[in-house]
Parts: sequence; C-alpha cells; structure tokens
Amino acid sequence: MDPVVIPILVAALVVVFLVASTLRIVPQARRYNIERFGRYRRTLQPGLNLVLPVADRVNSKLDVREQVYSSEPKPVITEDNLVVNIDTVLYYQITDPRSAAYEVANYLHAIDQLTVTTLRNVIGSMDLEATLTSREEINARLRAVLDDATGKWGIRVNRVEIKAIDPPHTIKEAMEKQMRAERDKRAAILHAEGERQAKILTAEGTKQKDILEAQGTQQAVILRADGEAKAVELVFQAVHRNDADPKVLAYKYLETLPHLASSDNNTFWVIPGELTEAVRTVTSAFGDPSSAGAPRSAQSEESATTGADGPSDEDRLPELDGGPTLPLDAARATDEAEKQAAAAVSDAKAEAEAAKSPQVPHRGQASGG
Repeated sequence: MDPVVIPILVAALVVVFLVASTLRIVPQARRYNIERFGRYRRTLQPGLNLVLPVADRVNSKLDVREQVYSSEPKPVITEDNLVVNIDTVLYYQITDPRSAAYEVANYLHAIDQLTVTTLRNVIGSMDLEATLTSREEINARLRAVLDDATGKWGIRVNRVEIKAIDPPHTIKEAMEKQMRAERDKRAAILHAEGERQAKILTAEGTKQKDILEAQGTQQAVILRADGEAKAVELVFQAVHRNDADPKVLAYKYLETLPHLASSDNNTFWVIPGELTEAVRTVTSAFGDPSSAGAPRSAQSEESATTGADGPSDEDRLPELDGGPTLPLDAARATDEAEKQAAAAVSDAKAEAEAAKSPQVPHRGQASGG
C-alpha cells in the first residue's frame, strides 16, 4: 500500500467522526440537555442541531409529552381510625427540561412521596364515609398541593385521580350488611306502599260497587213500587168502573185464604176478622134466604101497625118479594162456610208442612187411615 494513502484515510475518518459528533438530530416531543465540559450549556429542540465535538455532550434526554404514573396502594388512616389502602393515578407533563434534570434527582419518586404525604394529610381530616363520597374534593386538593410543589421542578401536574379505596375486610362486611339493610328497608317501604295503594283502590272499588248496587236497588224498588201502584190503580179503576157486587169481592177474598200458607217460611197464620163477614156474604148469596123471612114478617107487622096508625103514603116502604126457599137456614149455611174456610186453611198448612218434611203424612191420608 502506498504510504500516502494511509494518512489520507486516517484524516477522512477523523473528519467523518467530527462531523458525526457535531450533528445531533432530536426527535419530536423530545428535549436534550447539553453540557459543555460538565456544565449545562443549552437544551436542544426537535430537529437538526450542531454541537461542539468533544466539548459538548448530551446529559439527559427527556420526553415532554403528558405521561401517566400509577403508584402502589398506600395505607392511610382516616379520622375515625380506620386504615384504608388508596391507589392514585398521576397525570403530569415536563414543562422545563433543565429544571427537571437539575432541580430534582428523581422527579417520579419525589412526586410519589409528595402524593402520599398530601393524601395522608387530606384523608386524616375525613371519616370513612366522607372519604368514599368526596373523591372530587380529594382530587382537587391533591392537585393544588402537587402543582404548587412541582412547579419549581419544571413539571406540571394536570390531574390526580383516586383509582381505588380499599377499606378493611371487616369494614366491607359491615358496609355490605348496612347496604343490605337499607335495600331491605326500601323494599319493605315500597311493598307497604304498594299494599296501601292496593287497599285504597280496593276500598274505592268496593265503595263504587256498593253505591252502584244501592242505586240499582233503589231504582228497582222505585220501578217495582210504581208498577204495583199502577196495578193497584188499574184494579181499583176496573172495580169501580164495573161496579163489582160485594158478593163477588167476598168470594175472591175467600179464594185468597189458601195462599196464606203457600210460603215455606210460614210458621203461623193470621185469620183476619173480616172472615165471618165474607162467609156471611157468600152464604147469603148461595144459601137459604128463608132466614130473611122473620125480619120481613116483623117488618110487615110493623108496617101494618104503622098502617093502622094511618101513616102517609110517602112513609110506606115498598114490599120485597120473597124468593124461593131452600131446606137449610142461614145459620147453618154460615157455619158450613166457616167450616169449609177453616178446612181450606188447614189443608194449606198441611201441604206446607208436607213440603218441608216428606215423612209427615198428609192430613187427608191421616184422617183416612
């Protein structure tokens, strides 16, 4: 090999090394801290940068994007002396690479310890129930303290979130029992309210039903009374219009007597006082009118006596023509009619008792036996 070529190659290698040491390419969202002879010189921005070979070197490479740091669960004592484990999540971002590299040795460890101390201070002033229901307040207070402390480190804390709060196992069991009791209480209240509404609706329905039934019964009674009144009125008009004979009315009266015992619930019968008068009317209609002869003869004698005294023609009564006579007198006819009416009532009563108890023999059969 030519002795001149070797120095040229060496010089070329030296030039390439110097050029490579002079040029620095920084990626996006990265920052490089440059030291010159061990002293901070400047921070390289993304892109192509020139540095002094051999004298300048890169001390730290930092990521300025927002990052997430999840710490391990830390035991914290509440105001009511309960130990709970709280797990936090931290969102931070490097705003000053120089301060992050030279103001604190390990900013993540420093942030973690500051978070624990601040969290214990905040939780120590709250009880367990307030701790479980005041996450937003705890997050705001943590963020304010951390942002104020990490500002000089060139770090901005964007958010602090409590990921989990784990109370002791016994407290969990007590809380579960309490929640179960609350649920049972709400269920009992809802069930009682449902039954109350159901009873109210049932009572209202029963009330409306009774009202409607009473109104229907009232209308039915009114219509029935109107119908009976019209029927009685029609019968009354028919009787007066046709001028019914008292004998016919008495006969119809006797016909209705057997119907007094037609009901199954009758235990006694009332015989009206007009029965004798009705029987006498029927007897006078169908019996012997000879009984009326004595009154007529007496009336004739009285007329003769009065005629002897010389009464006027206006005071004289017209003579009644006597009808044909029958062998039975009026008294016997009256007794016979009374016996027949009594027999009809007795037969109706016997038929009613026979309908109630078939073992009791009919009156006619008993008398025949």
